[in-house]
Amino acid sequence: MKKIMTIFAIVATMACMSVSAQAHRGRGEEWKEKMMAEKIAFLTLEVGLTPEEAQAFWPVYNQVEKEKDEAMFTMIHAYKEMSKAMDEKKGEKEISALLDKYLDAQKKVNEVENGIAAKYKAVLPVEKVAKLYVAEEKFRRQQIRKLHHGGEGKPQPKN
Repeated sequence: MKKIMTIFAIVATMACMSVSAQAHRGRGEEWKEKMMAEKIAFLTLEVGLTPEEAQAFWPVYNQVEKEKDEAMFTMIHAYKEMSKAMDEKKGEKEISALLDKYLDAQKKVNEVENGIAAKYKAVLPVEKVAKLYVAEEKFRRQQIRKLHHGGEGKPQPKN
């Protein structure tokens, strides 16, 4: 069964990569693609998605990730505008408007985050949705460990 899931994860990864391959990619995009391929394989195995579940789940997951990215981009952009206005000592009215823009963007991020579980529950059993949240956190921690330990899990020498 694990062999089937691994093969499926590879096929799903290749499908995701072919869709995004149409745009010209820089080094950052290549890194993001590699990370997503690892994440897809990891999540597929950790959650135990059947081929039928995966077929229904991955389009929803990709859409959710796109919504999260857009909301975060908007919030970060609003933050930078507000910060710049403060650095330039703009007037209270302008800073207030930028603060409202930032808070609205932050609210949108929260709305997106709060609606995710319902979207996943529409295509997966609740137990697998819970496994997904756990698996995403495991993956995140694994990636942080890789960064701190030189990519291979080996501690980096201290200077």
